[in-house]
Amino acid sequence: MHHPGTIRMTHHLVSSITLLISLAVNVTSCSREGDAVFGQPGTPLPNLTEAQIGQFQAGAALFNKVYTPAEGLGPLFNENQCSACHTSPAMGGTTGFEFVTKATTYDSVSGCNLLILEGGENIRTQATPLLRDAGIQRANVPPAASHVGRFTTPFLFGLGLVEAIDDETILSRTDPDDRNGDGISGRVGRTEDGRLARFTRKGEVATIREFVDSALRLEMGLTTPLGPEEGTIGGTPFPDGTDPAPEPEVDDTTIDLLTAFVRYLAPPAPTVPRSEAHRDSIEQGRELFEDIGCQSCHTPIMTTGVHEVRALHRQRVALYSDLLLHDMGPASSGVCGRTATPTEVRTEMLMGLRHRQFYLHNGRAHDLREAVLAHGGEAQRSRDAFARLGWVEQEFVVRFLQSL
Repeated sequence: MHHPGTIRMTHHLVSSITLLISLAVNVTSCSREGDAVFGQPGTPLPNLTEAQIGQFQAGAALFNKVYTPAEGLGPLFNENQCSACHTSPAMGGTTGFEFVTKATTYDSVSGCNLLILEGGENIRTQATPLLRDAGIQRANVPPAASHVGRFTTPFLFGLGLVEAIDDETILSRTDPDDRNGDGISGRVGRTEDGRLARFTRKGEVATIREFVDSALRLEMGLTTPLGPEEGTIGGTPFPDGTDPAPEPEVDDTTIDLLTAFVRYLAPPAPTVPRSEAHRDSIEQGRELFEDIGCQSCHTPIMTTGVHEVRALHRQRVALYSDLLLHDMGPASSGVCGRTATPTEVRTEMLMGLRHRQFYLHNGRAHDLREAVLAHGGEAQRSRDAFARLGWVEQEFVVRFLQSL
């Protein structure tokens, strides 16, 4: 595997990154986002140091790097580069048609079994030539699975700011017993060692570095210092000779630079209204969004805590999520998470929503009106309130969501 120091970015890639950096701005929204931090998709946060910009650039090159089986790709994998799944509207976004398939078992007594040893964390759909020569084309759903679910690949924009929000800020919004009687009982997801998990659709990952590490292992089959074991096929080791690369296949420096790229990606700026009428439509939609209770889970603004990186220190983030797990009803039932039931998902962040093609955690909604009406469980009251609105009022809500 190439050491990051040996990577030579092409003239095209350098030029593209330079252009993106030149476009990065701390845009101030005309609405209640106030002085929240924004930038163009794929650009770094404002106020980074020269050294941090260098880390961002090096990480971007690695994010776009195509791995080969000789470097450790596979033997089972989904894609051979990070940007294959995170490409639109810029690196760090999503394709809209790439999915992660997971399989778990769940019952109310023993809880969730992630079927890690059986490969349930990620049902990988491709195999390297050596593995195909051994007669294995892809991974299969473990026979023990009681639930199978698929998830769209998430936007990575603004995740460094989300990571910098204090645990206490997130915990202050929890109400697991619904003591205020509003029907909303959000609770935090937890990692295996009990830390607050704010990333992934089931609230299972605490930090961006762990998120990057798991993506390398589960999406590309690249072993890391945190996960140096190659894994198995349904509990059975890979056939001899199908994994020629020494372990670990990715070093700490590579993970550090990829983490820096993701951490320093700016949140996409909302729409600049085309006219006063457009501005009024967005603001009416925002008011209706609040009136029907959507902000109870889709918290518009949070502020980061004290941070050693100036660009992440005490910044307002227009994430539109409380980062908590909520029961979304039987229509959203799927796999369980480490601390999430099959019907619970972490509130989706709506920043950058206007750049997406499919909606909800599994991509089953193709337009925003359909997505709102598909909400259930703790969101049922808000969903029903939206359904009772006239078509024009619903359109105002949709226009607001399309502006994010």
